[in-house]
Amino acid sequence: MGSIATNWKKLSGENNWDGLLEPLDADLRRYLIHYGERLQSVHDAFNGETLSTAYGLSRYPPENFFSHVFLQNGKPYKYQITNFFYAYSELALGDWVLAGQSAWIGYVAVSTEEGKSVLGRRDILVCWRGTETKLEWFADADFPTIPVGQVYGTTHNPKVLAEVKKQVDKYRDEETSITVVGHSLGAALATLNAADIVANNYHKPTDSNVGCLVTAFAYASPLVGDKGFYNMFNALTDLRLLRVRNFFDPVPSLPPKIFGFDEVGKEIFMVIVSPFCKSPLDNPHNLELYMHGVAGWNGIMPFKLMVERDIALLNKGGDLLLEKHKVPPKWWNVKNNAMYQLDDGSWDLRDYMPPPPEAVVLI
Repeated sequence: MGSIATNWKKLSGENNWDGLLEPLDADLRRYLIHYGERLQSVHDAFNGETLSTAYGLSRYPPENFFSHVFLQNGKPYKYQITNFFYAYSELALGDWVLAGQSAWIGYVAVSTEEGKSVLGRRDILVCWRGTETKLEWFADADFPTIPVGQVYGTTHNPKVLAEVKKQVDKYRDEETSITVVGHSLGAALATLNAADIVANNYHKPTDSNVGCLVTAFAYASPLVGDKGFYNMFNALTDLRLLRVRNFFDPVPSLPPKIFGFDEVGKEIFMVIVSPFCKSPLDNPHNLELYMHGVAGWNGIMPFKLMVERDIALLNKGGDLLLEKHKVPPKWWNVKNNAMYQLDDGSWDLRDYMPPPPEAVVLI
């Protein structure tokens, strides 16, 4: 772990990952899996039970969130969530999702003292989950280009930006970084969010002209922005982006480039053909599969796990593993589907209900 603490700037793209991508550096593999796990935790904690009054929200409170998603014990990279944030849509599509519903889409967290010692600096982490609700999948299919002026403005996600700025000011006397991660639709939002942070100087403490390094890790990201966005993105000297892509996943090829969209940042283009999995075409967009690929993809060489990664996680929310591995599909679930037995012997659906959203992103 000491090498990550020493080399975190290189791993966060200070030199645009020169010499780290081909072959994929072992520490970078661990680094990408670490951030992928923090991102996966948003999927794992998302309340997708439509019968629950807490549908679309987090099942767990911020103060002990990482314990509930099993990212505390045995994990050296310790964080504390400082704020949840939510997405809001005005669309009403039958009984899929109510019009005007806010859905939990991510969080801002900061590395603890213990985490700081392992990571080599105070890391401000912003996680944007991928699509979960049917309404969000519908929104994914709508891909008009967004003018650069709208992207680099304070109306895009002011509450998220304000929380990042708050933490930047709080730790202004320490070495800090801002890491923004996302999967699928969340990867596109993470790209815009990271650019917004740098373009509007949220990575600089108040009354300072010196900003920290801002890095975005985008897993399975659709294309974001046109040539104007590409030029503006590349002009931001404190910003880095690494896209992680699976050849068999169609999402990173959308929207089609004929609509004027362009690629930004660097890319890891994996062809994930794992001997542990049934087929490379089974759910190629799955985030756990992406992390499995990061652990074992070897370019033109056969797939081999180069860093430790439990294959049981492939069936966490899917059915990817060969049956010979004896791991049941979709094994990650809430005990009794959050049904609790009352003192009189009857049963009731009881979910954690977070406070009303303070940070809402309009999408």
